[in-house]
Amino acid sequence: MTQIISAFSEVSDRYDAAFVDLWGCMHNGIAAIPEAVKAMQDYRARGGLVVLVTNSPRPWDSVAKQIADFGVPDDAWDAIATSGDSARAAMYLGAVGSKVWFMGESPRDDDFFKPLKIIEDPVTITKVPLQEAEGIICCGPFDPLADLDVNRPEFLYAKQKGLKLLCANPDIVVDRGEVREWCAGALAALYTEMGGESLYFGKPHPPIYDLARRRLAALDKAPNDPAIICIGDGIGTDILGGQQEDLDTLFITGGLAKEETGTDQQPDPALLDQYLKDQMTTATYSIGYLR
Repeated sequence: MTQIISAFSEVSDRYDAAFVDLWGCMHNGIAAIPEAVKAMQDYRARGGLVVLVTNSPRPWDSVAKQIADFGVPDDAWDAIATSGDSARAAMYLGAVGSKVWFMGESPRDDDFFKPLKIIEDPVTITKVPLQEAEGIICCGPFDPLADLDVNRPEFLYAKQKGLKLLCANPDIVVDRGEVREWCAGALAALYTEMGGESLYFGKPHPPIYDLARRRLAALDKAPNDPAIICIGDGIGTDILGGQQEDLDTLFITGGLAKEETGTDQQPDPALLDQYLKDQMTTATYSIGYLR
């Protein structure tokens, strides 16, 4: 059974590093969450290392600029690992061919196609219409508020051609302020449901945790065998991913599962217990909001 805590500081001294989700934990898609920022600043002041691990399809430096605009300061984190960087590496290694049909919002998602210096002899990627494509790059819906079924005609054609879909963000939904939006993960799930093949690189899948560990190891203060905790509001991404990596987890119940867990400032213990049972996942600790 999960342990409900009132502040991260109650358990933080047990961990050398925290893999911290962004959307729903550190910001709400519009502005930083001040208590979460302070919690990470305090943790770092006590010697902890913070790696922001996000299912954003953007490169890490683009995410750094975005969160700075939201009000998340540089002294609240040490490194950033994005599903976009994991997926970009796979793309430039040729995972879905060289001619790709791109799904996403331009110009917001255009940074996905920036050069990636860590790949030697990268495949030259060209965006083409679906009829000419060898694969699909999915950073998200064209319209994040539209019904997913509008994509079925294109997906049926793509499946019949045997195209693979590279999913740059496995999240199903996010809350931008008070508005819930579809993410690339919802499209990938639909494509898989229709019989297509989707490739995943963000949480809860291993590639992004490998990247996060590499980013952590590159830090000057990183110990050789760090004790790591995963923090996030996505039960099927942040918490399941941490569990699959044999890492302790802190579930932020006031994010995506706010209603299901009856969270005001803290979750309702009975509702939280039932929610975790329904999701067939457990968390080492739970808290209403990161603080």
